[in-house]
Amino acid sequence: MTKGLKIATIGGGSSYTPELVEGFIKRYDELPIRELWLVDIEAGKEKMEIVGNLAKRMIEKAGLPIDVHLTLDRRAALKDADFVTTQFRVGLLEARAKDERIPLKYGVLGQETNGPGGLFKGLRTIPVILDICKDMEELCPNAWLINFTNPAGMVTEAVLRYSNIKKVVGLCNVPIGIEMGIAKLLDVDHSRIRIDFAGLNHMVYGLDVYVDGVSVREEVIEKLTDPANSSFVKNIEGIGWEPEFIKSLGVLTCPYHMYYYKTRQMLEKDMKNADGEGTRAEVVQKLETELFELYKDPNLAIKPPQLEKRGGAYYSDAAVRLITSIYTDKRDIQPVNTMNNGAIASIPADSAVEISCVITKDGPKPIAIGDLPVPVRGLVQQIKSFERIGAEAAVTGDYNTAVLAMTINPLSPSDTIAKQIVDEMMEAHKEHLPQFFGKKEVVKA
Repeated sequence: MTKGLKIATIGGGSSYTPELVEGFIKRYDELPIRELWLVDIEAGKEKMEIVGNLAKRMIEKAGLPIDVHLTLDRRAALKDADFVTTQFRVGLLEARAKDERIPLKYGVLGQETNGPGGLFKGLRTIPVILDICKDMEELCPNAWLINFTNPAGMVTEAVLRYSNIKKVVGLCNVPIGIEMGIAKLLDVDHSRIRIDFAGLNHMVYGLDVYVDGVSVREEVIEKLTDPANSSFVKNIEGIGWEPEFIKSLGVLTCPYHMYYYKTRQMLEKDMKNADGEGTRAEVVQKLETELFELYKDPNLAIKPPQLEKRGGAYYSDAAVRLITSIYTDKRDIQPVNTMNNGAIASIPADSAVEISCVITKDGPKPIAIGDLPVPVRGLVQQIKSFERIGAEAAVTGDYNTAVLAMTINPLSPSDTIAKQIVDEMMEAHKEHLPQFFGKKEVVKA
């Protein structure tokens, strides 16, 4: 008789936690969780207690013997855990709002995981995730680290490169969102759809798409020329592709490609939104206030449908499907962030990629695709360079490396502007960037 699994969720006060709990409830027959530990920091304590109490009500309603523990003691939560999930945000939504607003002053896109915002989220996040990895080595050396924290590609890259934790998988809800969107577009059940994904997190392409094993790529690409079908995630409003471009590209895009292929239009839209309803972070802050009011209701014992507006649709499907497949050695195919190991020829073997994998008890086994098509290869390589240099800056606390990472990102218009943005954002996020301010040797003009 199994003693049941212990899962530790770091960032347990996240508004997404009910999604995760719903997934655990749905798959309990395959994934016998005995203990779920929700961990947060002092600043997130109130939210963790609200979410934790909702989680307890959801589990009680389902009649399952899962013990939910709420704690600020990360080490207690990690002790003997089987799986560790990470979904934290250093600096909370206030930091994200700065990531989005400051670059706009320089005529540069501010976005959570792309360009300046992605870099600074990585600089704040990577030291924390590496600290968690050190604790895991000591307290749960056999556990799997399942990271949802953005920027997931850069974070997974940093764990693979700068920690001793090799049992790490990065996960994003964008690929499953694309699968669901295309299933809806074709009016077929999601289970009949398979997409060959390859690339990087938020820079992933669908090389082919199948219904019942038969390629329907041409039909899907034709449908994607309709502006109404250009985005499959709630937090990115599609503008629509030029039909000639999308047909010639010959592969499926993800919504985040709009920041690179439609930079000017997305920048104009973001500037207009910032002047009106606010940046995405500011919109999410309002949404979260409403969500946590709902979560407080002692009669609420389900995940409220309003959570889908938050941009995390299918998050629990992706997360719990992955954990279940590792635990049961299911050997199904899922797109995740893992070490390339030669699967994509033009990306270093020891780098993180987002790719369709066979999920086994020993982790994801990437499905080799050879090389990426020429039209998308260069952009993917450029973003991989950005992730590598960004992760290096986060670990070393080297100012010059941070400027280099910002400059080589495709959304950055020049080294001068990149440096100006770095300087202002460093100051704005000083509290959460100790590695740059403790021992700083800065070369400034």
